[in-house]
Amino acid sequence: MEHGMLQARGLCKSYGDNQVLHDLDLDILPGKIYGLIGRNGAGKTTLLSILTAQNTKNAGEVTYNGEDVWENRKALDDICFSRELETTLFSSRNNLKVRHYLRSAAIFYPRWDEEYARRLAEEFRLEPKKRISQLSKGQLSMVTILIALASGAPITILDEPAAGLDVVARERFYQLLLEDYAKTGRTFIVSTHIIEEAASVFENVIILDEGRILENRPTEELLEQFRYVSGREDVVEEACRGLEVLSVSRMGRHANASVRGGAAQLAALDGYDVDVSPMNLQNVFVALCGHGDSQ
Repeated sequence: MEHGMLQARGLCKSYGDNQVLHDLDLDILPGKIYGLIGRNGAGKTTLLSILTAQNTKNAGEVTYNGEDVWENRKALDDICFSRELETTLFSSRNNLKVRHYLRSAAIFYPRWDEEYARRLAEEFRLEPKKRISQLSKGQLSMVTILIALASGAPITILDEPAAGLDVVARERFYQLLLEDYAKTGRTFIVSTHIIEEAASVFENVIILDEGRILENRPTEELLEQFRYVSGREDVVEEACRGLEVLSVSRMGRHANASVRGGAAQLAALDGYDVDVSPMNLQNVFVALCGHGDSQ
């Protein structure tokens, strides 16, 4: 499969006086699984809809293989944006049956895999004759996932695909995603609120905060920069000098700090009488985007 790079440069988007994206640059390299994480209102869905030419922008450009994606059939044939189906959005045509909805997807996506779609529909127990309006939240999520996987699109984007699924179904979704990725090498971008269980699937993580990209790097590389440092308050303070201290909690004379630093700086913590422990992706996300309040 041919792979292309999706790029955004200087993206700005406002709704009235509310600026949602601020001069945003982003490179999506081919053949990776990206996780897009951010708080509610950070601009994730807006960004994804502009990257896929489903929404307009106020400034900037989005290109695929160097060509503008806007009204570019050739570029858009390679991109699938499968977002959660809310029956309210389909109020005018929510009488559409599942099989008709999938048939329209088959027409829209030139690499559609009908056999794969049929297998997934059976596994997900989606009744072809059922109307979209009759589906449960979990079944709506399954339709979203089915379309994304069966589309065969070199760049496939899923916005909150697991929102309506229970933990067993979410595990199966990530398993299917990895199986498809291993077979095809497609580029996936998955936007999710359920960070920790998806962290091991993401090769790269994009952290979006208040319309700006804070991070876009390999997940392991990001996590290696963060540690919890705990111990007696004065020793923790001394040990953390020169590191970026993101937050500190205190209990009596004991302190626990979340810090960021380079490999050599973090290695130097071994010379102090403190406990040093790793931070997982959810911890890192809260430390970077919590802004001092609780999630």
